[in-house]
Formats: sequence, C-alpha cells, structure tokens
Amino acid sequence: MTGPPDSSPHSSSPADRLSYEQAGVRYDSIDPLKVAAQRAAASTAHHLVALGFSEVVASRGESAYVVDVGPFCIASIVECLGSKALVADEMHDLTGKDYYAGIAQDTIAMAINDLITVGATPLIVQAYWAAGGSAWFDDAGRCAALVEGWKRACDICGVAWGGGETPALAGIVEAGRIDLAASCTGIVSPKRRLSLGDALGPGDAIVLLGSSGIHANGLSLARKLAERLPRGYLTPLASGTSYGEALLTPTLLYSQVTEALFAAGIVPHYCANITGHGWRKLLRHPAAQGYRIHTLPPVPEVLQFIQHQAGQDARAAYSTFNMGAGFALFVAADAAKRAVAVAQAQGVTAWLAGEVVTGAKRLFIEPLGIEFAADTLQLR
Repeated sequence: MTGPPDSSPHSSSPADRLSYEQAGVRYDSIDPLKVAAQRAAASTAHHLVALGFSEVVASRGESAYVVDVGPFCIASIVECLGSKALVADEMHDLTGKDYYAGIAQDTIAMAINDLITVGATPLIVQAYWAAGGSAWFDDAGRCAALVEGWKRACDICGVAWGGGETPALAGIVEAGRIDLAASCTGIVSPKRRLSLGDALGPGDAIVLLGSSGIHANGLSLARKLAERLPRGYLTPLASGTSYGEALLTPTLLYSQVTEALFAAGIVPHYCANITGHGWRKLLRHPAAQGYRIHTLPPVPEVLQFIQHQAGQDARAAYSTFNMGAGFALFVAADAAKRAVAVAQAQGVTAWLAGEVVTGAKRLFIEPLGIEFAADTLQLR
C-alpha cells in the first residue's frame, strides 16, 4: 500500500487556494439540468415499445443508456472532450509540437470508458469535430494527427469508426479552436454481461484501475493554475517533464480490460468511470450501502503538483480529480485477485482497494480520513 499524498495546502491563505468553482465549473449549477433532462427523457421511453423494444430502466442515470432488443442489448453514449484541446493549442504555440493524436484518444476514451461500465462491447464510434471556422482545417499536420490518433484509438478498442460531422461554427466556437466529441454504440451479448448493479452488495470487492494522469477531467482548474505559474505550462515538474506535457498524457482506454474480464469469466457487479466529481463517482449506484477504501493507488505526479500548487486539501482533490484511479470495478470478493491479475495482464495497473459494506450510503477513504455522504453526488 502506498502512503497517502501530502494533503497539506500550498498556502494557509484561503485567497491563494484554487477550487474547481473558481475555475468556472459549478456542478451545483450543471447537475440540476442533467436531472431535469433525465426525467424528461424517461417519459419518451414508450416510443421503443412501438418498435418491439424496451429500455433497461436501471440504465437511466448511468454512464450509458441501454435498450433491450430481444436476443441482446444495445448501449449508447455521447461525450465531449472538454477544454483539454486548449492545453494542446497552447503547448503547440510554446513548443511547436502537435498533440492532436493524443487529444483524439482522450476524446474516444471519454465515450468508450463510459460505455463499458454497463458491460457493453464497443461497436461503432462517430466523430463530432466542430471548429470555430474553416481556417482550423487549413493546418494539414494538425488534421492528419487528429485522424491518425482517432483511428489508432479505434484500433486499440477494436471499434469501427462509422463517420462523423465536421461543422465550421464561427460565432459559436471561438476562432482558432475546436470542440471535439464522440458518440459510441455497443452491444451487450450475452445479456448476462449487463452490469447495472443488480448483483452489487455488501462483501463485494472494489478494484481500482490506474490512471495515466489527469485524463480529461479537471482541466478547467489545471488551465487556471497555469496562469499562476511563473513559466506557465512550461513549468518543470520534479521528473523533468513540463506541466503542459504532463497534462497532455492521453487518457487510458479500459475496454481491453473489461473484454478480458468477460473472457476470463468475470462479470463485474458494477463499474464506475472516475471522471467528473472525482472519487465521488464511486457513489454512483443508487443503492443504500457504503464503500470503504483501505488502499490508495499512487497519485500521478501532475495531480500531486496541482493539489500542492492549488492549495487543495485531500478532500477537495479527491472530489475533483481521479487521483490515480481512472476506473472502478465492483466484483465478487472471490474474483477480486483474478480481476487485478487480468487488468495487469492488459498492461493496466490495478489494486484491490476496498469493499462494499452495509450501512448508510457513503464513501469512506480510510487512509485519508475522508468521508463523502450520499448527497455529495446527485446525478438522478
């Protein structure tokens, strides 16, 4: 077990601390719209019945939506990259290097890592690349890197790239910028692969899969922090890499792990993609039960740097960033060690990190003495 990261803030002055809200992201404003949209969307499910299909009700509020089409289920998701492309643009201006191959993988990972939480095998990816004007596409090298990285990520996941949309949206998207998004459709076959938490319960083990860095969440705060640093994105970390380079490490793709688990006969009882809201995502399932973490993965250097420089305590950091854990598997206790071995065989670090317990719905991170109650994550 690794020791917990230094939770002492960089400065004792509250004025020096930097929160996600100060960076312009307030989940208290965003989440109510998500809940309202979900409720309105649920009222449209009857349209499937006319086609002989039905929604899997338990997938409402999960990372992917699932429809039962008879012999198997279909899952779907759409996700955007967010502001990580802005870091790539700034680093290109500073270094002359192109980072769009990695940015492409980030975008696909945002969709595929959500899709696989329900037990789906990814089938098709569609691209949405909306630029602030036609001039964005004049940079042939950048466009080639985006295409190359997108195809490579599809090949890693064994998914077909079906097509997409490349609008030039001057006046909507800022000139010189691009908004990247991906949708993904997958199949749950056989249906016993479906992992929506029906079997989740006390005694289950929590296996955490390692992250490669910040992934693609928390970039608004990370970019705001760069404004405070004397050398900005070129500020060196202890390892010698620059802050900007570390931020642009591509997000890991976890579909190879979930496919290998199913091949090994391990069907997770539940999965969580640890993205926005940080470790609070471990509370995503609506059941009234607790989650106890006893082992922490090592925190990537760039996240340690952000926590220290932003003056965040451990609670703030773990409620914002992945802190070294990009994905969570909830599996039967007797399958936990095998699940860790399967992940590691795919080149992804993994830890038996905790267990599901009886009691009130809460997440307790024992090494840090942090508790998140049920009301800290409102997604339904």
